[in-house]
Amino acid sequence: MSNILRMGLDVGSTTVKLVIVDDNGAIVYSDYRRHYADTRLHTTGLLQDAYKKVRNHPLTVMVTGSAGISISSWLDIKHIQEVIACNNAIERLIPETDVAIELGGEDAKITFFRNGLDQRMNGICAGGTGAFIDQMATLLGIDTIGLNELAKQHSTIYPVAARCGVFAKTDIQVLLNEGARKEDIAASVFQAVVNQTISGLACGKSISGNIAFLGGPLFFLSELRQRFKETLKLEDDQAIFPANAHFYVAMGA
Repeated sequence: MSNILRMGLDVGSTTVKLVIVDDNGAIVYSDYRRHYADTRLHTTGLLQDAYKKVRNHPLTVMVTGSAGISISSWLDIKHIQEVIACNNAIERLIPETDVAIELGGEDAKITFFRNGLDQRMNGICAGGTGAFIDQMATLLGIDTIGLNELAKQHSTIYPVAARCGVFAKTDIQVLLNEGARKEDIAASVFQAVVNQTISGLACGKSISGNIAFLGGPLFFLSELRQRFKETLKLEDDQAIFPANAHFYVAMGA
């Protein structure tokens, strides 16, 4: 049967994403929201809103994401591992990618596509992820978008530990006590995420060529993207910032 829509439902550690595409892969509907640990409630809300758009049009559905297994079982819908889903989207939409860096709410991944597939992922610690950025923004009394706006006005980068939120808070408190500008602290938080991702995940392996930046934090936070770009010394044509970077896992599903 032709003209069947395809839905990908990505239930992550902090957010849930839904994408519906047509036969040509064009996005018909998409939505992204935090689930505040109540995945059923917010997944239900996403599905209800999506139904208003597509009604009874035939579609296929697949669930992915770190918190998607329980949703998959609840809805009796097949689950696809998020790494496979994301790689599906990368290979189809941005095949020129040599390395993909993806940051989520509580996970971080680097995937090397040249000379065989090689993927590195953080362990049980959420240091250097979206949750870490949330914590640091709260410490400064703002949200993550406010942190991004502050970072645009920075003039100095200070060393901040991203491996552990407790250590990072100590570093930031010392900086505040010493009179450091919040604009500089904000940029330093993003630089800490970059340092943690590169040192903790790449483990010395060269990040070069065409680099794709994916996931919610990298999609919404322009200054985080800029910190990566400058640290990796990327030319404009080497840094790939897809229009729907926060939906890639759902699109792959």
